[in-house]
Amino acid sequence: MDKIIGARFFEVGKIHYFSCHYNISVGDMIIAETKRGIESGKVVYAENADKFKNLILPGEKILRKATEKDMKSLEEKKKEEEKARKICQKKIDEHKLEMKLINVEYIFDRSKVIFYFVSESRVDFRNLVKDLASTFKIRIELRQVGIRDEAKMVGGLAPCGRPLCCGKFLDDFQSVSIKMAKDQGVSLNPTKLSGTCGRLMCCLKYEQDFYHEAISTMPSVGSTVETPDGKGEVVSCNVISGYVKVLMDNEDKSIQPKNYNLSEIKFSR
Repeated sequence: MDKIIGARFFEVGKIHYFSCHYNISVGDMIIAETKRGIESGKVVYAENADKFKNLILPGEKILRKATEKDMKSLEEKKKEEEKARKICQKKIDEHKLEMKLINVEYIFDRSKVIFYFVSESRVDFRNLVKDLASTFKIRIELRQVGIRDEAKMVGGLAPCGRPLCCGKFLDDFQSVSIKMAKDQGVSLNPTKLSGTCGRLMCCLKYEQDFYHEAISTMPSVGSTVETPDGKGEVVSCNVISGYVKVLMDNEDKSIQPKNYNLSEIKFSR
């Protein structure tokens, strides 16, 4: 029976799906024909095809399960990539280009080599490409990536002390906004909100759906609510505990706000 196979061609890259009739399981290495050429990847997903009747697959196919010869070729590829990195860095220095080389990738069949770099400005690397093409004698591609992609490729530790999420399990980057930090009551100090890449931390997205739903069930700060002790103005809301701090309508300014459970108050949403 045919299977639907999901494989990654990078350690934490996008999952590519294939229809497959080979005896392939999760954890196996495969050789596949993709839009970029012949590539090697690791299987991270394998299920019977009858569960995905409406799944539209791209025109890519698995050629075979990686053989012992293929695995040796992969080891050689890593060494070649390291050599290519040193050569490219030397060429960048010679051309005095303001760009930072991040990663080098050979396509499995060695038909193309891709150089990933970051730069704060636009770089005219036409002469560099010509120089590299004459050196490697294969197709050359220079690809500029963003600062978040750099963190994903290079890896490292996040402010929490754990490995970067983008380098461990995040397939794609999702939009993160300062509003998420406000909704979650996180300090708006940029140094506490920023990840290693200097952008807002991806983990702000993880619990946002919960906060968005919880906030919709609570009164707005500044609104008037009815409590067991009378009417008062909402000072703050604790989404996690479900408590609302209310300042009672009273001429005595010495009275402090009081916490009420959400179920104890009445208000108009």
